[in-house]
Parts: sequence; structure tokens; C-alpha cells
Amino acid sequence: MLKLAAPSWAELLLGQLTSMADLMMVGNLGAWAIAGVGLSTQPKFLMMAVMIALNTGTTALVSRFKGAGEQEAARRATRQALILNLGVGFICAAGGFFASPLLIDFMGPEDAFARGAGISYLQIQMLGLPTIAVTSAITAALRGAGNTRAAMLYNLVANGVNLAGNYLLIEGRWGFPRLEVAGASLATVVGQGVAMIMAIVILLRGKNYVFLKRGDSWKPDREIITRMARVGLPSMLEQFVIRTGFIAYAKVVATLGTDMLATHQICMSVLALSFVNGEAFGIAAASLMGQSLGAGKPDHAVAYAKSARRMGMIGSICIGIVFFFCGRYIIWLYNGEADIIRIGSEIFRVMALIMPFQGSAIITSGALRGAGDTRATTMIMLATVLIVRPLSAVLLVFVFPLPMPLMGAWISVLIDQLLRCGLTLLRLNRGKWKTIKV
Repeated sequence: MLKLAAPSWAELLLGQLTSMADLMMVGNLGAWAIAGVGLSTQPKFLMMAVMIALNTGTTALVSRFKGAGEQEAARRATRQALILNLGVGFICAAGGFFASPLLIDFMGPEDAFARGAGISYLQIQMLGLPTIAVTSAITAALRGAGNTRAAMLYNLVANGVNLAGNYLLIEGRWGFPRLEVAGASLATVVGQGVAMIMAIVILLRGKNYVFLKRGDSWKPDREIITRMARVGLPSMLEQFVIRTGFIAYAKVVATLGTDMLATHQICMSVLALSFVNGEAFGIAAASLMGQSLGAGKPDHAVAYAKSARRMGMIGSICIGIVFFFCGRYIIWLYNGEADIIRIGSEIFRVMALIMPFQGSAIITSGALRGAGDTRATTMIMLATVLIVRPLSAVLLVFVFPLPMPLMGAWISVLIDQLLRCGLTLLRLNRGKWKTIKV
């Protein structure tokens, strides 16, 4: 478990730290810049929903094939994932680029500068979707085969390129143009391109369980695509549910004004860092559970799931303690405005309470997806993210408002995570995932 989780933990941590550094660097431009980047986050992930779903199917399928000792089938699944992801990437890139103004307007920006920043940031991100599509497909296949170290290496390099680009392009240094928010977005896309090239080279070297070689067939494989879709389609619905719920929730927060939105975006950025712990153990559990089920050893899969959850919960509690006592200082790294620091430090105390429930829910959901039980995770997300979180946010912000309106929005996150934690754990303990065919 630790052998697989540690590289994923490092990869995700470095990636999220880079994303936080993006926001910190952009934050020097003002609250409008932070708000603009925040407006683009959920529309971007909405456009990526299909790719995320395909990659869930890829990891589940490759891990099953490896557990059963079917290497050639695992390689076929990798090639099919690349074909499908690349096609989807180009379609979403084109649609997302032209729809960016509509998507940002739908988020309800109240500041013209934030709106302009959000549109320019999102359009550049859309142009980079094909590179993300290829890299994510390769990453999903490697993780399914039990190799989490490769993704850590190429994402580490990409993060370095991203930060260097931020330094040069946001404020215009060393003769480079001052592009502000657009510069941060462009730096991210360039880093993603570097990661894609490195990921392709890793497959071509032929030293991994899944690899590419001359003479491989790239024709559509109906059997592989059908099996991938069996897991991926419910996951795709789950992604649309998640993003729709997040957008509805974000629209509630956007009505509170630019400063509140900027504070919220800072807190969400740091909250995303806390996902790293759960996601790393969730990735490890997904790979090992899939391999165990492929080898016909469901008892091993249960042991891996319980081990992942125990270790991940320890990390989540430690993160919560840091948030509770150090929130003020973390906020200051993004923006030094007194109101933002005051409000944000209070929100961090709610985030501290969220940590154990969030960690458990992420890990258990990852384990269920690795077992191919994506229908259950979709229904749980439908209930919590699409219904409970936005509805409770509306009630606590508008109907029964607290003295600090943003606090009500974050209490709704706590309610969401508490319910999701209970439902995912109940599903795991029932054990129906042991009989699902992938």
C-alpha cells in the first residue's frame, strides 16, 4: 500500500502546491485576479468530465488484466484509452474555447475585471486539453499496472516548468511580456505539454508492464471499449453530477461579492491540497483492489481497502490540526488584506472539522471505483454534491443567514462530507463490489 501511495502522494502534493503557488503569484495582482481564476475552475473540470470517466475505466480494466496475468490485454486497453482520450480532448477543447465567455458568465461574476480574467484563463486552459487527455490516459494505465512513480516524475518536471513560466509571464520578467492572469494559464499549459512528451517517452521505452511498440494495432477494439464503458459511463455521470453541484455551489458564493469570492477561492485552493492525502491512498487502493479481484482474491481486496482507510485517516487528522491552528498564516501567503485574513481564518476552523470525513470518503470512493463499483459512487455523489451541498448552502446563506455568510457555505461542505463518508463506508462494508464484472 505505501509503495503505491507514496509516489502518488508526492505527485499530487507537488501538483497542488504548484496550483497554490499559481494562485499566490496571481494574488499579487489583486482580489479580482484570484476571483477570476476561481471562476474558471469548475467550468474547466466540467469539460474534462468525460476524460476523467474514461481514465477511471482504464485504471479498473488494466488492474484487472494485470491481476489475471493478461499483459497483452492490458496493453490493448492502454492504446484504446489513448485513442478515446485524444478524440474527446480535441472535441472538448474546441467547444470549451468558444463557450468560455458563456461559462464564465454563468458563474455569475460581479466584477468586470474578474470576468475578463476568468475568460482569458479558461480559454487558454481549453487549448491545453488535448495534452492533458494524453497524459491522463497514460497515467491511468500506469497506475492500474501498479506504477505510480512514473507519473510522479513527469509531473514533477511539469510543475517546475509551470512555476518558471509564472515567474516570467505573470509580471513580465527577463524581457518576457506581462500577461498577468493569462500568463499563469499559459505557463500551466506549457508544463502540461512537457509532461505529455515525457509520458509518451516512458511508454515507448518498453520498460513498464504497459508499453507501446512499433506494429501495435490502433484499430478500435469493441470488446475493450465496451468493458471500459461499463465502468466509465457511470463515472462520467458522476463527474457531471460533481461539477454541476460544484457550479451550483460556486454560484451561491459568487453572489457574496469579489472579496468573499476571493477568500472562498483561497480556502478552496488549500482544501484541494488536503485532497492529496485521500487521493493518494485512494489510487493505491484502486490499483491493489483491482489486481486482487482480477487474481480472484477478494479477501485481499478487503484488506487493502481497510489498510488504505486507516493510514489515510491518520494523515487527514494531522492536516486538520494544522488548519485549525495555522489558518491565519496560510491565508496571509495568498493575500494580506485584513478582511480576507479575518474571514479566511474562521473558515479554516470549519475546514479542520471537515478533514477526517473528507479523507475517509475520498479513499473509500477510490477503492470502490477500483473494484468497478462506479454506479454506487455516482448515486452517492448525486445525493450529496448535487442535492445536499447546494441546497444547504442556499438555506444557510440566504434563508437562515449567519453573521458571516461565507461560513454558511462552508458548513454546507461539512454536512456534505459527513454524509458522503457514512454512505461510502456503508457501501464498502456491504461487499457487493466483490461480484461486479469489469
